[in-house]
Amino acid sequence: MPRNYGEMMKRRKAMQAWAGLTFGFMGRSPDHVASTLVGQRMGLDVFQKHGPQRAKALADYFEEASRNDYFLTYVIINPQAERAKDWGEQVEELVARIVDEDSGGITIRGAKMLGTSSIMANEVMVANLQPLKPGEEELAFSCALPMNAKGLRVLSRKSYEAAAVSTFDNPLSSRFDENDALMYFEDVKVPWERLFVYRDTDMCRAQFHDTPGHSYQNYQAQIRLSVKMRFLAGLARRIADAIGTTSIPSVREQLGFLAAQSGMVNAMLAGMEAEGSMRGEWYVPNRHYMYSAQVLTQDLYPRVINTLRELAGGALIMLPSSIHDFAHPDLARIIRTTQRAVGMAPDDKVKFLKAAWDAVGSEFGSRHTQYEMFYAGARFVTSGHSFRTYDWEEASGMIDRLLASYDLAGELGELHPAPARAARGT
Repeated sequence: MPRNYGEMMKRRKAMQAWAGLTFGFMGRSPDHVASTLVGQRMGLDVFQKHGPQRAKALADYFEEASRNDYFLTYVIINPQAERAKDWGEQVEELVARIVDEDSGGITIRGAKMLGTSSIMANEVMVANLQPLKPGEEELAFSCALPMNAKGLRVLSRKSYEAAAVSTFDNPLSSRFDENDALMYFEDVKVPWERLFVYRDTDMCRAQFHDTPGHSYQNYQAQIRLSVKMRFLAGLARRIADAIGTTSIPSVREQLGFLAAQSGMVNAMLAGMEAEGSMRGEWYVPNRHYMYSAQVLTQDLYPRVINTLRELAGGALIMLPSSIHDFAHPDLARIIRTTQRAVGMAPDDKVKFLKAAWDAVGSEFGSRHTQYEMFYAGARFVTSGHSFRTYDWEEASGMIDRLLASYDLAGELGELHPAPARAARGT
């Protein structure tokens, strides 16, 4: 938990090094939910207003998770259903809710999503990021559970790793797939000491937004994205080199624009850090700059992927079916005859373009485009955060200062002075 700008920089460099191990393709690496907990622990005073027992539960769990180095996932949104209805009006057992309680704790039943990396995690944090309203107190809770809790069911999506042919054919999806999952709580018991929010709809919001929790969780996401953007910029340059188009002015323009976009992510990251502030004894990133980065980058990522597709053309499609083609002498001869590149051996060209396709066009790559567009919420959600945290008073004050610097009467007086009164007696 950084106490100053220097400690925040040290923390950020560690996270960039961790993201570098997966080239930015692990969106929910262990430092993500950990960052959420760090921010919430910094705002322990918010939990204390909710109740000393719930604040103690959070503080104790933070120490437990830190001491044991837990890999946490989280499920903090509800399954998509009838959008015209409030969450409390959905069909029974759709949204996770409190169905019972006793001296040992509460019992929950229903579903939550999206448990990214849940198949690898030790524990899951269950909470409500989406707004709740009075009357929905049964839905209003937050807790942490071990992934082997009795009654917890994990329904994972298709595994891209399981479908990968080989590391040569799928170097990213064979090693860095983080399996998203729906979680269903079938009468799962939550001990009181693992319960952080209890039947308080506004506290579900405050847990993220009145503490630095939401800031720290999405600041980590931008740190990871800075690494991923650097990877994609390098991929774009290598594609142009492989097919011999780097010297074409229009291609250099595209590469230069990609480099600027990668630099923009780093610049926004540096801005939210440099313009950070103290919250009590803790140093936190600038919240509006963080939300600004979210809004811009969720549109940026699909544009970058589309640029990579344009640069590659058919090169990403006309590839051998798999590594097994190289085992056949006649096929290997044809591959090495047709897969030519400037300064790149045919085998190396195939190896590289297989990696590029895995990042851009495979099921794994397509999932990442969808992920970067929506992991922080739909556009109206992220734009709403930006609207809420912008300094509109200062911006509007500039308009007021301009308008106060002149008035109608003064302007008319200068343009149409009153005629001089005639001298007396004439």
